[in-house]
Amino acid sequence: QVQLVESGGGSVQSGESLRLSCRASRTTATWGCMAWFRQVPGNGREGVAAIDNAGNTAVATALKDRFTIFHDKVKNTVDLQMNTLKPEDTAMYYCAAEYGSSYCPAILLQTEYNTWGQGTRVAVSS
Repeated sequence: QVQLVESGGGSVQSGESLRLSCRASRTTATWGCMAWFRQVPGNGREGVAAIDNAGNTAVATALKDRFTIFHDKVKNTVDLQMNTLKPEDTAMYYCAAEYGSSYCPAILLQTEYNTWGQGTRVAVSS
């Protein structure tokens, strides 16, 4: 079974940037699509960005100007670049992937994904 490990979270000031990375425990496993979600305590999980294995991406409308998802083929990770962070971006960020199909579209739907990481915390102070 593949495990996903997130890294790159931390505490930053408003306006700063962070880059989150998601690494799979088995690099030989092929994912159909991957995504980042985030969750604030007391709220449901929110889709942030997704990517399919052809490189097509989808980013939540409210975050398009600041967040980018990409597949770093050198590091073999799926990264989330977050710029101009705001206090409302404070959340636990989770990486998710779909293993088992040769392809799945980049969509921000939790039920699309069957493998989840433990999360990495992002805290943005004003």
